Amino acid sequence: MRIKLSLILADEILAEGGEASDPTMVFVKSQKSRAYSKRFQTNKDITAQIISASIAGDSVLAAAYAHELPRYGLEVGLTNYAAAYCTGLLLARRVLKQLEMDEEYQGNLEGALDGGLDIPHSEKRFAGFSKDDKQLNAEIHRKYIFGGHIASYMKTLMEDEPEKYQSHFSEYIKRGIEPDSIEELYKKVHEAIRADPSASKSTKEPPKEHKRYNLKKLTYEERKNKLMERVDALNQSLSGADD
Repeated sequence: MRIKLSLILADEILAEGGEASDPTMVFVKSQKSRAYSKRFQTNKDITAQIISASIAGDSVLAAAYAHELPRYGLEVGLTNYAAAYCTGLLLARRVLKQLEMDEEYQGNLEGALDGGLDIPHSEKRFAGFSKDDKQLNAEIHRKYIFGGHIASYMKTLMEDEPEKYQSHFSEYIKRGIEPDSIEELYKKVHEAIRADPSASKSTKEPPKEHKRYNLKKLTYEERKNKLMERVDALNQSLSGADD
């Protein structure tokens, strides 16, 4: 048994340096099917969801977010291609674990596929697909999944623009992440996701007071009293002017 989802990836995934090029770039559009998935990317986070549609309404079967990746050892570059793969992998392993099928099937789209989900897709959407040859270059595709494009960009900046490298990859430098260690980092993240894809409960305490961004609705008596106060104030101002 396999879970079937309908996904459509957007053409462009990466901008220079492997980060999101558009803050509202849609990656996956859901289609009208019994089970479908939608995924979108912002410049701050990546969201992947599996949603089940029914007459009563839609329900989210599982969800995964790029901001969960630090738990698995990835603390930087949470909006690039490799992070999108990790998020898809996390989603796939999480939903299979919920359905108790994770032992049977050993991502965004690529991660979800490798995680065990059966998703109709076209290789044209993958990094490494050549429009001229109409073929997918597996080596280039693998390079993007394991952050090879990031490592290459880091090396280029180190040689040509050291100052820009210090600025652009400051978080990598702070954590001691070198270009040659990028691939090993993502391998460890993939292993950690497969080992425990379950969602962790938030330790954040709920707010004591909920903020209101609109005016509180007044009762009839409150509206009546407020109107009378305005009428009295108006009468007083008029009488003062007459005096």
